[in-house]
Amino acid sequence: MRALLVSGAMIVACENARDAKASKAGDDAKGNAVPSLAGAGAWHDSLTGFTVPAQCARGALPLPRKPAPKPLGDSLARARADSMHMQGAGADTVHVVGAWRDSAGGAGGVRGGSAATRADTSLAKVKPAAPKSPKAARADSIARVRAKAHADSLALIALQTDSAATHRLPGSLLPGCRVVAYYGNPMSKRMGILGEIKPDSMMARLAKQAAAYAALDTARPVLPALELIATVAQGGPGKSGLYRARMPDTLIARVMGWAEAHHYLVILDIQTGRSTMAAELQPLMKYLAKPYVHLALDPEFSIGTKKIPGKVIGRIDAADVNAVSSVLANLVDSLKLPPKMLIVHRFTTPMLSNHQKIKLDPRVQIVIDMDGFGAPHLKFGSYKAYVHDRPVQFAGFKLFYKNDKPILTPAQVLELDPVPLFIMYQ
Repeated sequence: MRALLVSGAMIVACENARDAKASKAGDDAKGNAVPSLAGAGAWHDSLTGFTVPAQCARGALPLPRKPAPKPLGDSLARARADSMHMQGAGADTVHVVGAWRDSAGGAGGVRGGSAATRADTSLAKVKPAAPKSPKAARADSIARVRAKAHADSLALIALQTDSAATHRLPGSLLPGCRVVAYYGNPMSKRMGILGEIKPDSMMARLAKQAAAYAALDTARPVLPALELIATVAQGGPGKSGLYRARMPDTLIARVMGWAEAHHYLVILDIQTGRSTMAAELQPLMKYLAKPYVHLALDPEFSIGTKKIPGKVIGRIDAADVNAVSSVLANLVDSLKLPPKMLIVHRFTTPMLSNHQKIKLDPRVQIVIDMDGFGAPHLKFGSYKAYVHDRPVQFAGFKLFYKNDKPILTPAQVLELDPVPLFIMYQ
């Protein structure tokens, strides 16, 4: 776990001549309009054939696959651990807009007759429990406190999301669809698959990767997406002195053209450096006016006014997320757009503070994306810590073609709890 948290997905961008040129062009091209964005205010976009399946808004969140039953010979310690893991998310519960709710409609928590409790009791009858050591008793107490905190968090989310569940807006991507995205920047092969190989090969590979998930979950349409790092954190101050480079309109338009040709989604990713979310969001508003363009925040590179990207891991607060979400919600209203996705990347606890204070709004669908590389057991641990144990709304999971060894298969990804609806490859 520690190796994953420390290493993370550190990217020092724009180190070659092309990236430096893009940085200068980006800072000099503020406010330049892209011709293809004319008339972007209409919900039914001029892009022929671009539609969001109605099933996306109507669908329900997927239930995690049930693991194979364990033999009765398993130790009571394992049974207790399983029972604690299931508290607040028992086998007899269903998902409602990112929160666990039991089948009777109550918010998550432990019901007297839950499957986990019954299993624990039945095993106890088979073999009497041995007296606990002080260390085991303390571990059990900590597990119970954590389980209660998780259940309380889910209950709060359930209350917040009732209105969103009842009034899902047309064009909502989640929870009835799954988004599979490729991440990176065409200016650098080091930043992800989006810029690592030729565009035609990359798009074909994305289509194949998305099809793998569609084959495993045939009831859920898969929407491919390109996540472009539109504001790139820098190891040097640059002309702006803000340790970030805004990509030029020509580059963003090029990636949007790739997506438009295949009717794919676009996600614009912000790495603020020493700038702010509000400042870096403004130049992207003309692109977000398109119904198929969404937004991602990369807290790793939000480093305040004194530090250097790549030297420290940055952080943002729920207040930052809420401020960006409010801007997107107002954009949806003013231009009559379908709801926007807002993806927040995370691979450490401090990267997102006060997650429970993030406000939910049916106009903005918030995804917490577990963004860390490493061996499977490290990724599983991080996913549990940052998505399962700190729920917000929708679950996301990131994979690295080069740094995950071995990389998880789509089948393994869909066995995660909660099952991710947003899956990204770098």
